Amino acid sequence: MNKGIYIALSGAVLKKRNLDIFAQNIANTNTSGYKKERLSFKEFIIPVDNNHTMVPDERVMGELSKSMIDFSNGPVKRTGNPLDVAINGEGFFALEGGRYTRNGSFTVNNEGFITTEDGIPVLADGGPVSVEGNDIVISSSGEINVDGVSIGKLQIVDFPDKEVLTKVNGTMFTAEGEGTEVESSQVSQGFLEQSNVNAIQEMVQMLASQREFESYQKMIHAFDEAAGKTINEMGK
Repeated sequence: MNKGIYIALSGAVLKKRNLDIFAQNIANTNTSGYKKERLSFKEFIIPVDNNHTMVPDERVMGELSKSMIDFSNGPVKRTGNPLDVAINGEGFFALEGGRYTRNGSFTVNNEGFITTEDGIPVLADGGPVSVEGNDIVISSSGEINVDGVSIGKLQIVDFPDKEVLTKVNGTMFTAEGEGTEVESSQVSQGFLEQSNVNAIQEMVQMLASQREFESYQKMIHAFDEAAGKTINEMGK
């Protein structure tokens, strides 16, 4: 069968994956601390020699290179909730179990520990943060005071090479190795970092990918029809 149908099919598969990523990003437009994803592809489908001439190869299909995460900061929105905290600058909130997040929407669980919305304890310099009191004040340096008494400082770490980070859900990451403590970044109590997804931009790119996906479908259909005609003519 003509190799063209396989090339078109591989292109359609990758465009479908791209559409899924765009849909995921758009669905998380309002998710605090969410970082949008992008796909990258191999530069060449068919290799060429030094004379820019196509040469025989074992792979003629498009190939996914990797999924990349855009770690650029999202806009910050005021909420007024004393347990909402946004990082101004680089870094991630350290969580129990070697997990990290930019989503500072915290709460206090039944045992009195500050946790994420998923119930994962937030770490300070002395470990999980236990709150006994009502008036919670978090300074710009991350110092946590409850009823005027300091109970620890939020642990904020960063990774110079963001490729060591692996997304485990929408706003949470794990890392290969430990991060370094960030001193320069400050935090804002009563604020949340929003998603870095631009919904309009994602929609435009999604529509473009949809048209490309449909073009690949038409190519597959054309190759299939051509192959069918060839078989019929050979039969005659």
